[in-house]
Amino acid sequence: MINEPAIDVLIENLGEKYNGSKYVLCVVAAKRARQLIDIAKTQGSTAVLDNKKPLTAAAIEIYNGKITTVNG
Repeated sequence: MINEPAIDVLIENLGEKYNGSKYVLCVVAAKRARQLIDIAKTQGSTAVLDNKKPLTAAAIEIYNGKITTVNG
């Protein structure tokens, strides 16, 4: 379970269009976590994850505004 950053804050950081949608947060975080796993496998290193679990790393990226959602 993700405690920090708070889920409500993560949802707000997705943008006004998706504000309040826990489903969208789940999908975006899961897709980014999968991307991070794939990157780590191709590089043969977990350095890309900074010793964090992939979902936690994805949540932090969403919190920092590094992840944006695209409709389509």
